[in-house]
Amino acid sequence: MEFDEVVRRRKMTRAYDPDRRVPPGIVDKLIKHALRAPSAGFSQGWGFLVLQEPQERELYWSVTAAPGPADSWLRRMRTAPLIIVALSNKSVYLDRYAQADKGWTDRDERRWPVPYWDVDTGFAALLMHLTAVNEGLGSLFFGMPAERVGAFREAFGVPEVFTPVGALAVGYPAADKRSPSLRRGHRPMDEVVHHGRWSATGRADASDT
Repeated sequence: MEFDEVVRRRKMTRAYDPDRRVPPGIVDKLIKHALRAPSAGFSQGWGFLVLQEPQERELYWSVTAAPGPADSWLRRMRTAPLIIVALSNKSVYLDRYAQADKGWTDRDERRWPVPYWDVDTGFAALLMHLTAVNEGLGSLFFGMPAERVGAFREAFGVPEVFTPVGALAVGYPAADKRSPSLRRGHRPMDEVVHHGRWSATGRADASDT
């Protein structure tokens, strides 16, 4: 599939065919493409927890979902045959930038304007998401409730140094209702793109140049 077509077809999928597993070759490709993501200082401070077996996925939902009856979103998401949790490791970045070629030996987090360990892990998740689309699958990137992170770590033996940035559900799409969020449409380009300087319309006019 051409890259432009992948981007055009990209969307978040919330319902999956529970009877179709993701082929092992595609699972491997998702991870291999994630490892091609950029990272500050080539730190690669990420980790990926791959959950394919029914008992693994059921455990994931049991420790991360809110108590009580499953709502419509959760019932549909539980049909995903593959979950990949993307985790970041801040300490890898602090260690990397304390090395001789970087020189931040104090490992001071204030040197970082944004947490690049999370940004880079997000890049990796996006590459997996786009790879799924290219392979004819659907996926959804979603977060983990903060109050559930501890239970998740305990259930899967995840070390404290790793923080779950989000998870990808992956599978073959099933028929589903259109997300209400999509009714908002894309924001106009001139509201979000600013040329030369920030302006009310996005694009600088003659008086601004």
